Amino acid sequence: MHYDPGHPWTVNPAEAIAIQQRLRSRVRLGSGPRGVRVLAGVDAGFEDQGRTVRAALALMRYPDLTILNTHLARRPTPFPYVPGLLSFRELPAVLAVLEAVAEPPDLVLCDGQGIAHPRRLGIASHLGVITGLPTIGVGKSRLTGQFQPPGEIRGDWSPLMDGDERIGTVLRTRSGVKPLFISPGHRVSHEEAVHWVLACTPRYRLPEPIRAADRLASNRQTKRARSGKTGSQTECRAVGSVQKGKP
Repeated sequence: MHYDPGHPWTVNPAEAIAIQQRLRSRVRLGSGPRGVRVLAGVDAGFEDQGRTVRAALALMRYPDLTILNTHLARRPTPFPYVPGLLSFRELPAVLAVLEAVAEPPDLVLCDGQGIAHPRRLGIASHLGVITGLPTIGVGKSRLTGQFQPPGEIRGDWSPLMDGDERIGTVLRTRSGVKPLFISPGHRVSHEEAVHWVLACTPRYRLPEPIRAADRLASNRQTKRARSGKTGSQTECRAVGSVQKGKP
């Protein structure tokens, strides 16, 4: 499957902001996926002193959160680091790794923001608009908005607000541990975003699909050199059955 972004990636920051402003009207919140059987987590890291984006995708069976397989794609980094424009840096590689999947997942959890973004188009929302897939943004820190700290017990939450607009949820996924910043990306409501993140977080702070993708995205081993793969190739591997919650 090929996903056409409908816009170039090699743009300057002003052009990128204009693209975000245009695409934000295409974000749809509300009723999310039904009959979810396969979840995906996506994350991206960098190699070659930042010149290469290493995007990882982990597919998990729901509800037991068993890893079905993982996929990895490398692409040249097309955009500098600019706060609020993360998707222009990482999404070309993320789209490439999604294109390696035979059947699209029912729901995608992204390491990053959804609508909890100054222009309401974080990486999860941008990905959802391009692919049409339901997406949720899972941020480790706040990009924008104000909030009151939630309670200390798992499941406690408080709204993340920008003025009178709710843009996300500050969610405690593990008692006594720093909360996450959850926001709908596309085709998911605030309530559903919280539901799915908690359903995918049985033991640790991060949801299992994102934890699995993060391990692959941040792998610094020299597999590419040993296998002879180039930066434009996609590497896929099936890892069989891995027990839920295994580090």
